[in-house]
Amino acid sequence: MNRIVFGIALALIVIAVPARAKSAEKKEPVQATDAQKSVTLTGQIGCAHCAFHVTSECADAIRVSENGKAVVYLFAADPARKHDMSMCEGVRDGKVTGIVGEKDGKKTIQVRKIEFGK
Repeated sequence: MNRIVFGIALALIVIAVPARAKSAEKKEPVQATDAQKSVTLTGQIGCAHCAFHVTSECADAIRVSENGKAVVYLFAADPARKHDMSMCEGVRDGKVTGIVGEKDGKKTIQVRKIEFGK
């Protein structure tokens, strides 16, 4: 009986050790793609509906100039952050740092930091 238990335990060890060794190998860190790199956009911060007229509902956004054209980046939905109603009153110069992306054909930015100009 002891030989059978010892044999089964030995077989499990022989199978498990190489599998663990492969998973313990040093892995290369995953490089962020261009779309995942943090960028800083400088322009006018305001309401996408009231100020920039690009959405049907109020939402925070920044309008920047790219290649001579005005481009609006909507702030990506963040459950911890609600729409700032003061954005509906007008636009303010500022900078937004975050990760840019696209959703439903519109450019978005996942906001990490907002700085307003003086």
